[in-house]
Amino acid sequence: MTSDQQAKRTKKVRCCIVGGGPAGMMLGYLLGRAGIEVVVLEKHADFFRDFRGDTVHPSTLQVMDELGLIDGFLKLPHQRLQKMDGLFGGTPVRIADLSRLHTKYPFIAFMPQWDFLNFLREAGRRFASLEVMMSTEAIDLIRRGETIAGVRAKTPDGIIDIEADLTVACDGRHSTVRERAGLSVEEIGAPMDVLWFRAGRRPDETERVLARVEPGKMMITFDRGDYWQCAYVIAKGQYEAVKARGLSALLDDVVRMAPILRSGITDVKSFDDVKLLTVAINRLTRWTQPGLLCIGDAAHAMSPVGGVGVNLAVQDAVATANLLADKLQHGCPSEHELDAVRRRREFPVKMTQAMQVVVQNNIISGALQGGDRPLKVPLIVRLITALPWLQGIPARLLALGVRPEHVHSRAAPQS
Repeated sequence: MTSDQQAKRTKKVRCCIVGGGPAGMMLGYLLGRAGIEVVVLEKHADFFRDFRGDTVHPSTLQVMDELGLIDGFLKLPHQRLQKMDGLFGGTPVRIADLSRLHTKYPFIAFMPQWDFLNFLREAGRRFASLEVMMSTEAIDLIRRGETIAGVRAKTPDGIIDIEADLTVACDGRHSTVRERAGLSVEEIGAPMDVLWFRAGRRPDETERVLARVEPGKMMITFDRGDYWQCAYVIAKGQYEAVKARGLSALLDDVVRMAPILRSGITDVKSFDDVKLLTVAINRLTRWTQPGLLCIGDAAHAMSPVGGVGVNLAVQDAVATANLLADKLQHGCPSEHELDAVRRRREFPVKMTQAMQVVVQNNIISGALQGGDRPLKVPLIVRLITALPWLQGIPARLLALGVRPEHVHSRAAPQS
């Protein structure tokens, strides 16, 4: 095939979703389920990304249940968390207890995100109207006057123009689609970045401590069965300073905070084994243009506080299908109809980000400043620890979020 022939390849669909993350794959599944001709573009050849969030909260488990997928989903390897315990300056604290929730799935499931995404892709294969194109990267938008009419994408076989009544940007916090559309982002800011790495875990090693906070240091450890997933929190922009101190100094700090990692920390052999997650909190002021909608991280980047990013993205997808699936049967909804998604989801996003900012400003910033004075457990954390009935309040906010979504979009008859 010549380059001219490659450039002329076109594909026409009702909806083109850019990005195969939680928002994109869930929306693709829901629209395919509704019988709408939809294609999901994922620029990588697989879903394997070590830095992707892997906390699946009860709100998402409820969505999987409503779709009839929960039994197969929970057969995938995962770990469950109900009680969120920590050490604050050496003092034991309990942040939340999900067992107090009156919900069908009162736990957080830790599952590699690639397993979640692969599960949705496999489950969606029964819908003839859904296609997932791997190794396909959106590089530009197709315009007809003021309307977005699809995307131009790069594939292993060359360039393809995908013409679509509706284009949905689900391509993350560094969204190409959002940038090409010229949508402006409101930066809210975060005082920290995160170093993400794994340490080996022996079968006899067990510990319930999730978070550790000490003067100038903070770390989260997740028990992932045969390894510990670790998130070491550093002050914003200090990664080069950490590297300058050397890997040994970093790992010594890690082991001092979490002695249980002593044997497994040898798995971290160089800074190549340490991934930098640059934390950002932001949101679009406008989520739409004619023919275009942004959801998930493309519309609002969340802090890792609470591990809610995956679940906000899934909630966006469910709301989008609820509001737009029927309208898409007849072509592209008007921009006012597309904006119904923002009107529905903006309040939960703003409330969640506001709570994350409170935690960042009142706990994380103070801890990362360091100093010689011992850390004092914040009053609200002392109260939650001392009064177990209070532990259900943060548990509910973490587990279900603000205004959880339920599946109302219809399922088309399957032939």
